[in-house]
Amino acid sequence: MAASSATGASSSIRKWVWLFVIIILVIGVYSAGWFYAANALKTNVLKVLGDQKQAGVSGECADIDFRGYPLRIGIYCSSVKIDDKINGISAVFGALRSRAEVYTPGKIAWELRSPGEIRTAHGLAITSQWSNLRSNLVAKRGGIGQTSTIIKDLKATIASAATAQTYDFTADHTEMHLVQKGQDLNAVMRLQNSNTVVQGLPLTLPTLSGTAEITLFDKAGLIDGSDTTGKLYGARGELRKVVADIGNGRVMTLTGPFSFDDAGYLTGQFKLKIESIDDWRKSLGDLFPDLASTINTAGKLLKALVAGNNTASVDLTVKRGEVSLSGFIPLGKIPPI
Repeated sequence: MAASSATGASSSIRKWVWLFVIIILVIGVYSAGWFYAANALKTNVLKVLGDQKQAGVSGECADIDFRGYPLRIGIYCSSVKIDDKINGISAVFGALRSRAEVYTPGKIAWELRSPGEIRTAHGLAITSQWSNLRSNLVAKRGGIGQTSTIIKDLKATIASAATAQTYDFTADHTEMHLVQKGQDLNAVMRLQNSNTVVQGLPLTLPTLSGTAEITLFDKAGLIDGSDTTGKLYGARGELRKVVADIGNGRVMTLTGPFSFDDAGYLTGQFKLKIESIDDWRKSLGDLFPDLASTINTAGKLLKALVAGNNTASVDLTVKRGEVSLSGFIPLGKIPPI
């Protein structure tokens, strides 16, 4: 009996030891997977901010800290820096907070604190602040499949050393959505109650709300990192709908296909719809008094083209940056991107 009892006790101890070893192994494997997923989270969040090393863009997440173990994955940084050596662009932002659930690591929510600063080698500087910037992204194998960003109470100052001109921009609500659709990239942007002030000039631009829905053909790789150029040169696309609304029925809508050549010049065939022509003519005349006579003449010509109606739908043609109305009335020139 004594020998049998000892054998049973020894067998029971071995079972507990093996159970303990299995538990340790499971915890070890889970922890390794957690930290692997945390590193993937960091990579995906920085990539959507612009970090794509194969395209000459690097990102830095300062004072990085992994949190949320064991049920959540969180990345916390005191600041974020992005450096695009190819295009001469650098950006610095405030603290970054990102998180994902362990059971859905590909769905990531992140928040970026202000301020933000972007500088280019061509002398353009943008400084900005906001009360809230939140984003959600869905990662797929190899990169980002879609992302949505919402910014509340945006305030930005844009200064150009080349033109010595400074602009102050504010918007109550700004949002941008990027979605891969096959090989194409669909982008939707919205602004609510935005205002622009040109420093040094007596201009009071009207409050603007707008929407832009754009498709870039064969450019899905711009958000997943597979498009190593990161540029729009040679790109084709379509303005599905771009709407500018300054209130009181003054609405402009632009649609149509476009392309950029290898030098960055825009070519496109657009349909422009203008509602409340008389109100637009008065508003622009008040805004640019030196051009009031030209604006008034253009407004009358536009109404004549639509038999006196106060709503017009006309063709805008752009050939390598040269803009014309209905293909024969020159309106100006758009510089290359």
